[in-house]
Parts: sequence; structure tokens; C-alpha cells
Amino acid sequence: MTRVLVITGDPIGPKMAGPAIRAWNMAQLLAADNEVALMTTTMLEPLDAPFALHRVAPGENAAFAELEAWADVIVFQGHGLAQFDALRTTQKVVVADIYDPMHLEMLEQGRELGRATWELRVTTATRVLNEQLALADFFLCASERQRLFYLGQLTTLGRVNPATYENDPHLEKLLAVAPFGLSSTPPAHEVDVVKGVRAGIAADDKLLIWGGGLYNWFDPLSLIRAVARLTERRDGVRLLFLGTKHPGVDEMGIVRESFDLARELGVLDTAVFFNESWVQYSERENWLLEADAGVSTHMSHVETTFAFRTRILDYLWAGLPMVVTEGDSFAELVAAEGLGVVVPAQDVTALEQALERVLFDDAFVAETRRNVERVRAQFVWERTLAPLVEFVAAPHRAADNADGRADRSAGGKRRKPYGPAHNARMFWHYLRAEGPVRALKRVTSRLNRSR
Repeated sequence: MTRVLVITGDPIGPKMAGPAIRAWNMAQLLAADNEVALMTTTMLEPLDAPFALHRVAPGENAAFAELEAWADVIVFQGHGLAQFDALRTTQKVVVADIYDPMHLEMLEQGRELGRATWELRVTTATRVLNEQLALADFFLCASERQRLFYLGQLTTLGRVNPATYENDPHLEKLLAVAPFGLSSTPPAHEVDVVKGVRAGIAADDKLLIWGGGLYNWFDPLSLIRAVARLTERRDGVRLLFLGTKHPGVDEMGIVRESFDLARELGVLDTAVFFNESWVQYSERENWLLEADAGVSTHMSHVETTFAFRTRILDYLWAGLPMVVTEGDSFAELVAAEGLGVVVPAQDVTALEQALERVLFDDAFVAETRRNVERVRAQFVWERTLAPLVEFVAAPHRAADNADGRADRSAGGKRRKPYGPAHNARMFWHYLRAEGPVRALKRVTSRLNRSR
């Protein structure tokens, strides 16, 4: 029996976001045939699980070394490799889950920061990801688009070489597609949570749901404008943003911009509503099943090209028609399989028309729901994570790591991204780049997250 350690940087508990949900389902599937432990580097709340649960903070190298010594295979996502010395130097089989191109994401996430901080965030994410690509034995990405992107990056780092290519010309033993997934158990509505419950949303209203957080690379503003216009012609149209307070990410500026715009247009708490918390993972089906359609709108940029919008999986799971912005791999799926309507980025008129269609065109909605029912079986966790399950059944070092893990990471002094010295460096950076008030706010935020 293989002993597998799965690592996430996201909080584990009743209110989980995408990375933790993915890590949880990895652990759950692997636990059927292996001995599994799931570890978080942030917050851990008690949950029933068929595997062990651990919390090890970044830099707690002695505690992590015990888990590293126990494991045969280590699966990690996020910044794990940079946070523990034993993971960088381990001779165990290492799987890097790179479904989130965090360096591209940081290009948008850091846009509202000062230039110096923006550049620091992007270069840090790029360095962290390059180190993962240089050292791990097997990689998981979320789509064929991402696979082509990462093959280019792996080639630049020297991982596409005679050793990895000789017996694997498609490099499938090095990099596999393992999309985010959904439960094979259909959702069940157990309690009313929105319609007829929340003030301003009646039981017979048409409800659009935004099934996740609000981040800077999304475009909720065009959506709010489209809903405001539609309510001038159609009664009972409601939009609910399901979560504005991510359990592991600081609130971004787009959240306040969205509130302000809804208020300015006179639709806040009449047609546009915000759930100012985070819905528990086990309860989200009640919210989804009361919706009439799911929406996901974003800007057009390089992050869009390689993104994998995990909220779309919840729409598939709940059988919802959807309206999405063009440009990512899911938009291609929605268009090809007839799962809803795809609109150009920031086109409020097209968005208004699409929303009207998925809410009021009964024939279109019925056909779309049939298509969603057919397609969602492709994305159950048992299918999307099959490459990981198969790899763990016969784990092996990468061909170019067979004689020991080579150090292909960039040279130069490596500073640890945790601990007092790191905190002092970051405080000095923010003090110089953003001033004392912003620096103090960042210190307070960091202290609150560590509690």
C-alpha cells in the first residue's frame, strides 16, 4: 500500500475554496487503495475524513520532515515546495499540481498594487513555479491549453530531454491533464436558502447565481449593468454573488467596486445581492439548486486564455444553463456542447440578451439542461483525477530524476519565504513601496490570517 501525502496551502474546513476542494477530493479518491494524509499550511478545522488531517505552518521543518519521511508519494499545490526544506530535497516521488497558473493569475491579482509590489508578486510566483517544474517527477494541469503552455515552460527549463522523451514521446508520463471535477453524487435540495428566504428575492423570481469569489480578473461590473438594464424590461430578475469573503484570500478592490456600482444603479438589494461570507462546501447545493442559471464573466487577457473556471463545474453539477465570457477553455465547451450562451468580453448588450435567453426562453433552457446533463459525466472526480490515481498505483521517479533529483533551479541565494527574516523583508518592502499606513494594514491582515 502506497503512503501518500497531499498538501494544500488553502484552509481545510467546512468553508473550502477551489484548491482545498481539489486537494480534499484527491485525498478521498486515493484513500480507497492507499494510506493517505492531507496537510494544510494554513487553517485546519475538524472534519470527518477517511484519511489523516494535519496542519503544518510554513517553516515548521521538523514537523514536516516527519510527514516527508512517512510518505512514499507527495502531491502538492501552491507554494509548498518553497515552504519546506525537506520537500525541496526529498528523494520521494513528487507530484506537482499546477492546475492554477499562479504567475499569470498574479498579473491580474497584483494590478491594483503599487508597481514595486506588483512586480515582486509576479516574479515570486514565477520563481516558485519554475522551481516546481524543475524538480517534480509528475505534473497535473487542468486543460489541453494549459498542457501546451506548460510543455513550453518545461522545455525552457530542460525537462523535455532525451531521458523524458525516449520512452514517452508524447510526454504523458511527465505531464497529464487532470481538470477540476465535480461529485458523481447528484446535488439534493434540503433547505430553502435564497428564494422566499432572503429579503428581496421571491420564490418565483428568476435567479442568476455567481458561484464563487470576486477577483480582479473577473468582470462583475458588466454583469451588474446588464442585470440593471434587463430589470427595466423584465420583472423578477435577480443576481446573487455567492461569496465575497474567500477563506484564504484578502478581499480585492473589485468587491467594493461591485457594491458601489450596484448602489449607483439603484439595484443593490433589489436586483443585485451579495452574500457577504462564504457558503459551506457541503451546503452549496442548496444555493445552486435554487438558481435558474449560472454566470461567469471575465476580462480578456492572457490569464483568461489559460484559466480553468472551477465555478463552471458547480453549474454543471447543478444542471444549470450558463452565460460565460469567451476566451477560456470552458467557453469553448459551452459553445460546442450547447450548455448556454457565450458572449464577448465587456459587451453589456450581448450579456443582457444572453441573460434574458437563459431565463425566459423555455425551449432553449430545456435543451440546454439536457446538454448539461449529458456533459457533466465527463467531469466527475473519478474521471478527472484518473491520471493521478493511475500514477500513484505505480509511482515512479521522472526519467531524468531516476538517478537522483537534479537541481535545475535557478542559481543564486535563495531566501526562505517564511519566518522572521522574511516578514521583516516584506515589511520593509511595503513600507518603502506603499507607505506606513498600507504597510501596517498588511501586517494586521497577516496576523489575522495566522490565528
